[in-house]
Amino acid sequence: MRNDILNRYGDARLPRYTSYPTAPQFSPAIAAGTYRDWLETTAGHEPVSLYLHVPFCRSMCWYCGCHTTITQKDQPILDYLDVLKREITLVAAAAGKRLQVGAIHFGGGTPTIMKPEEFLDLARALGRGFDISEQTDVAVEIDPRTLAPAMIETLGEVGATRASLGVQSFDPKVQKAINRVQTVEQTVNAASGLRRAGVQSINFDLIYGLPHQTVDSAIETAVTASAMRPDRFAVFGYAHVPSFKKHQRLIDEATLGDAAERNAQAEAIAETLVSAGYHRIGLDHFALPHDSLSLAAESGSLHRNFQGYTTDGFKTLIGLGASAIGRTDAGYVQNEVAIGRYAQRIASGELATAKGYRMTAEDHLRATVIERLMCDFRADLDGIAKAHGFPPETLTKAEPMLERLKADDVVRFADGHLIVNPDHRFVIRAVAACFDAYLDRGGRQHSRAA
Repeated sequence: MRNDILNRYGDARLPRYTSYPTAPQFSPAIAAGTYRDWLETTAGHEPVSLYLHVPFCRSMCWYCGCHTTITQKDQPILDYLDVLKREITLVAAAAGKRLQVGAIHFGGGTPTIMKPEEFLDLARALGRGFDISEQTDVAVEIDPRTLAPAMIETLGEVGATRASLGVQSFDPKVQKAINRVQTVEQTVNAASGLRRAGVQSINFDLIYGLPHQTVDSAIETAVTASAMRPDRFAVFGYAHVPSFKKHQRLIDEATLGDAAERNAQAEAIAETLVSAGYHRIGLDHFALPHDSLSLAAESGSLHRNFQGYTTDGFKTLIGLGASAIGRTDAGYVQNEVAIGRYAQRIASGELATAKGYRMTAEDHLRATVIERLMCDFRADLDGIAKAHGFPPETLTKAEPMLERLKADDVVRFADGHLIVNPDHRFVIRAVAACFDAYLDRGGRQHSRAA
């Protein structure tokens, strides 16, 4: 990437575009009654996705941007799981039909913080509320530092097909600075144990832009991690927003690299993984050639949601748990973020919806363009506009940033298609932002574009 492009666009604070419109546009005007109506109209013959949020960890990683609570005691987790199982019953009843489930994602926090018998009990509750089959894709986020052999066996028993392991960095200096000390041996043992239990796909999460991180240490981590041959990598840029996540104030800002250093680390990781046989997927994922993510990217069927790049193209995502976000064709909903408030709503027999967003026809249009740009680095603007019943100029009129990107050779137009220069893929969020009709509203601080 040219330094002038990086300097011009790399420090822009922009959304990650895992949804459109983005969460700051959600409003309390969309409440439990609206969500109930949306669930009732969900087509029974179309599979849905489930996301279960388990917002507990044993220790706080200082870089973390997730909604999670630190606890050394098990009782808060047990109490929460009781509420979560009650919510499963309420949501299933609100749908008014037994919905088929194509994919389940256990996120957190640390979902494997629960005991094996508790995980099995939660899986049984899902089976009572929804139609889950052997073909259902089951993904679980895992902290290798706390993954016990008994939990590995349990994940095999429930039919987990994918596991995502947090790695971030193997550099001891970086680990100390982010309060996450994790050995290579812990990671190897977790990955190999999961494979023996029948988990078909292993993903590693890496982060660049961390305190004290360098290009050399980023490469060393990528080399060590790729030697374990996970099927996928997700490589994220650290988003330093201490005004939003107060524990990030424990990170010394003076130890964070600038946009040029972050980009150098990201490119070094990318080059290392590509050299190791991984395909680049979208902005920040990598996958082995046989992996379904690689196949989806090749066929143009890649998608993007709150978990990042995915093959999950189901229209409906049902979010379960405190702060969980769901989606139907009508719009987005989010549960109460505070665990206590979430529990109160469920205990009263209500859905826990706190806010949401009703999609307009133009929102659907722009969401499609943004997803294709984020996934493919190109979008058929004319074709997408026509498919949604809009004239093409809806997407391009009075957009000075798009003209600026064109003048800087970041993008070009050809036969109604907008195409991103491969050399500038790390500022793709700046391109996507050109089609965000809400970006300048609300004052929300986002992470840097590169």
